[in-house]
Amino acid sequence: MTSDSASPDYRTLPAPVALEDTIAEVDTRPVPDPDGGTNPETTFVLRNAG
Repeated sequence: MTSDSASPDYRTLPAPVALEDTIAEVDTRPVPDPDGGTNPETTFVLRNAG
């Protein structure tokens, strides 16, 4: 059994954080095209057109 003192208190919210105090954690640079600019569906059709 857990005691009341061991459970977290969800009745109050934490203090707000100013936007200036945050940092971006997601890399927003564009990534290279994994298909190299080709259409994989066209390649599939041409390969299996038989």
